[in-house]
Amino acid sequence: MPGEFGLIEKYFARPTPSAILGPGDDCALVEPSPGMQLAVTTDMLVAGVHFLPDTDPGRLGWKALAVNLSDLAAMGAKPRWVTLAGALPTVDEAWIAKFADGFFACAEAYGVDVIGGDTTRGPLNLSITAMGEIAPGQALRRDGARVGDMIWVSGRPGLASLGLASLQGIISLPAPWDRLCVGALEKPRPRVALGQALIGLASACIDVSDGLLADLGHIGERSGCAAALRLVQLPHLPKGEAYDADLRRIALECQLAGGDDYELCFTAPGVHGTAIAAIAARLELPLWCIGEMVPGTAGEVTVYDPDLKPVEFSRKGYDHFGQ
Repeated sequence: MPGEFGLIEKYFARPTPSAILGPGDDCALVEPSPGMQLAVTTDMLVAGVHFLPDTDPGRLGWKALAVNLSDLAAMGAKPRWVTLAGALPTVDEAWIAKFADGFFACAEAYGVDVIGGDTTRGPLNLSITAMGEIAPGQALRRDGARVGDMIWVSGRPGLASLGLASLQGIISLPAPWDRLCVGALEKPRPRVALGQALIGLASACIDVSDGLLADLGHIGERSGCAAALRLVQLPHLPKGEAYDADLRRIALECQLAGGDDYELCFTAPGVHGTAIAAIAARLELPLWCIGEMVPGTAGEVTVYDPDLKPVEFSRKGYDHFGQ
């Protein structure tokens, strides 16, 4: 059975053409492109908190990297390099091989090099640091939204949370819901191309990891304004014969507060609507205008029904230390 360095060499040592020095030394050496700034993000995934312990290791490898690339996407940055640190309870080479395959498949799909990391024994825990590039003054931030800006979201938030509820046996999803929702949970697609396309158009942006209401609230908090969402403008969820009232209620809660979607929620002045529609067509990615930024308490998000009456939701999103 290989030891720590043997595992790294066997499963995680790959060529790193974009780095001056890759894995194997005390530090990696990288150099951003001339005139570019570094965008750096770190995320941790813990078994039983961020993923089910029996999750397919190949899909887990993909997701572990994808959720970090989603943060870069939210800033409009181009992904370049990542590091991976992991605690493993045992040396299960079959599991590690599949995890590495999924991780490097995601890295290849988004053009990043894995330049270093660490392994240790312990409860299953994965920590990734991702680095990207962005031109000075071009980063999409959370603090640029203004009253009157329209609110947009990509894809179909809520599918991942429905997939988790299905795997936990809380709900039973008919086909093709089961495949779509579990796929959204276990193999998210970071919207890197969208983030870069929004530079110069979006006034603020965030990726939806904790829930649409909670993450939109973060934009409002940083920008000093409130948000108004319209239920009738939310993305359409898949429909089927079993799409009854109870499932519709659960789906709406998942859509607004479920999280784990890794779609982009962004704001933009109304004059950019045509340009945003063109981006949606070019990327073949649905982009939905779901409301607007309004005067009010910073960070407050109000949801309105078709009669423009406020709708209350007990949950806003996920908080690791919430009560």
